[in-house]
Amino acid sequence: MKEIATQNFQRVCEAYEVLSDESKRQIYDVYGMEGLTSGLELGPKLNKPEELKEELERLRRRKEHQKMVAHFRPSGTILAHLSLPQFLDGDGIMRGMAMSSEVHFQLSKRNTIAIGGNLEVQESSGGAAASAVLKHQLSSVSSIEFMASAGLRALVGVQTTRHLSLHSTATITIAKSLRDGSINLSNTWTRQLSETANGNVQLFLGPESSITVGWQKKDEKMSAAGELKIGTTSFGASANYTHRFSSVSHGRIAGTFGSTALEIEVGGGRKVSNFSTVRMLYTIGIQGIFWKFELHRGGQKFIIPILLSRHLNLTFATGAFLIPTSLYFLLKKFVVKPYYLQREKRKALENKEITSAQVQEARVAAEKAQQLLQVVANRKRNRQVETNGLIITKALYGSRKALKKGGLTEVNDELAFEVIDVTVPLNFLVNDSGQLKLHEGVKKSGIMGFCDPCPGEPKELYVEYTCGGQIFEVTVDDYAELLIPQESHRV
Repeated sequence: MKEIATQNFQRVCEAYEVLSDESKRQIYDVYGMEGLTSGLELGPKLNKPEELKEELERLRRRKEHQKMVAHFRPSGTILAHLSLPQFLDGDGIMRGMAMSSEVHFQLSKRNTIAIGGNLEVQESSGGAAASAVLKHQLSSVSSIEFMASAGLRALVGVQTTRHLSLHSTATITIAKSLRDGSINLSNTWTRQLSETANGNVQLFLGPESSITVGWQKKDEKMSAAGELKIGTTSFGASANYTHRFSSVSHGRIAGTFGSTALEIEVGGGRKVSNFSTVRMLYTIGIQGIFWKFELHRGGQKFIIPILLSRHLNLTFATGAFLIPTSLYFLLKKFVVKPYYLQREKRKALENKEITSAQVQEARVAAEKAQQLLQVVANRKRNRQVETNGLIITKALYGSRKALKKGGLTEVNDELAFEVIDVTVPLNFLVNDSGQLKLHEGVKKSGIMGFCDPCPGEPKELYVEYTCGGQIFEVTVDDYAELLIPQESHRV
């Protein structure tokens, strides 16, 4: 017991040393103990000189890449228009193509330059343009931009923006066309109407003067926009709703109507990696019936709209919607989902093999810590029994899959190894007033007498307790707050 107490006392001393040192505490908040033990570098401890050199080289490359990304942000879109009716008429399937690209360079803290260009080919005609914008931040509330473009829209101009208040912004733009010498002036006022909505009014003076009133609303699931333009007698509005089925897949419904457009779009997408998303959409409107395939990776987009029919035929429109939808659900059920389940299972098995020795060592340390807490925990429990107070009768911590209300889903060695009994440490943490509180945002595996029985897996804490002769139970996530007793936990 003396040896166990010495080990745990050393842990307490280390924790006190970190929390009492402001710099160490900041490092710990961001990187954890690994950041302190390996010189602010995440990863395993390195013993050999070769390993140290490789790790330092990896960190150097990562910092260089992060620095380059921060100062160099490319974005671009490739749009390939395909037409099935045109192909059936023998004129080829390619209807047109458009490309656009833009690169942002952070020249200094106050100066940014953006260089871009676009190219469009439509049947026998086409055009291109190139542009450059230099932005200078005059102050924390105002900026100025110098613009120039060549090609279809050859012009030079200057634009200044200023925040009038916390929720209002004004922009003034003056530009001269190099093709016909005309001068265009525009004033735009933007006002934040709520946390998710804003409105704008634009006054445009030039060869085609107009006044535009617009409104936009965007939150996590839905976005909507509307615009009314007086002077060219045009108006338009659009809305789209996105629902996330899981962390990797989502569905989307969108609609657009106005003086020049009327269409409805339905589809969905799936995240195939940390940086890539694929999406398929079905569009029906006055321009015809379309399938649209999209690939998004970082700031790059590859979009392929396919015109299926220029005529709005109900039977054809229904078939064009049902065929890809049915194909998607069949592929998801019989190909995609089994593949991902198999991959996750393989990763879990590999993770268990790698961490099995570490978990076994942590379990032994937790059991020793519980032995150290046993005497005081029993004394606190007996005191609560005498006053008919809070008594922890059963507490399990571990894998969310292995835990269920009331205990394990199945009693077998594999699932039992992913769960640890923490009844003793929780009884130890009950205070004299008969309450137990675990703070929010603190990983529970760091509590004395706990350990992480399944690294990398989502974990929960299940607690069954009695208070005042009544039975209660509660299950909370790994980082969630636990405050007992509570009437809502009554069985």
